[in-house]
Amino acid sequence: MSKKGRRIVVAEVGPRDGLQSFPRWISTNDKISMVDLLSDAGFPVIEVTSFAHPKVVPMLSDGEAVLERIKRRSGTIYRALVPNKKGALRAIESGLVDEILGLLTVSETYLKKNQNMTMDQAIETAGDCFHLAQNAGIRFVMAIGIAFFCPYEGTLSDKSVFDVVEKLYQKGIRRLYLAASTGMENPIHVHRVFSSIRTRWPEIELGFHVHEKTGMAAANMYGAILADAKSVEGSICGIGGGIAMPDGTGDIGNLRTEDIVNMLNRSEIETGLDTNLVLKTAKEIEGILDIPSRLGH
Repeated sequence: MSKKGRRIVVAEVGPRDGLQSFPRWISTNDKISMVDLLSDAGFPVIEVTSFAHPKVVPMLSDGEAVLERIKRRSGTIYRALVPNKKGALRAIESGLVDEILGLLTVSETYLKKNQNMTMDQAIETAGDCFHLAQNAGIRFVMAIGIAFFCPYEGTLSDKSVFDVVEKLYQKGIRRLYLAASTGMENPIHVHRVFSSIRTRWPEIELGFHVHEKTGMAAANMYGAILADAKSVEGSICGIGGGIAMPDGTGDIGNLRTEDIVNMLNRSEIETGLDTNLVLKTAKEIEGILDIPSRLGH
């Protein structure tokens, strides 16, 4: 089924998901420059930082300073991740966030390692964060991570995903995205899960967050779009990757946002973004982060 003429929201998560595990400290000024470049490129959603405890994610300990000093573009939503109720309260009290992102994972093994919660605790926390955001008049979206494959448990059942979706639905949450967090997913699996959720919960607005490891990330993304995903998430220059992964997992990068934009624009799926400008932005951010360029000189 062709999706030509559709518009997909491309969310940029590099400043948060890309930098949280970056191997060296990135200064506050460089983070601000990075976000400002992404704003100038016209991204409709930029995930700027996380309100996790600074000891847990030290790279993002300056998140509020970054949010205070970025140049805000009209039409761009500036989002922050909150791992728990304390984080949600901090984000709301800061007055600096347009959208709050909640987080849990389908894999209970990974959930315990990453957030030190049981599934019941994570669902309650998600509901608390959603209602706090709702009462504050702030947008809320829920990330369902490790939604297809877990490095500890292997391939996850469709039912395990649906059980989580139903519990979040009962909490009132209607905006979700599924994350292919390990790069080990396949497009048939992704398409099937997205299609089933669309059929069973048509009111839910679904997005897709995609990581790359086995060369199938772009195909996985297209599988989600064919099943009516409304948004996709990538990280500029492909920076970032999984945390709380087993030793020996190897590199798990995010799908490069510049590749997402190029693919969708060339497929006549509207993004509202200019491919050349996004490529130029990626090149400039390579310089800021001092990472090898694949874009030439």
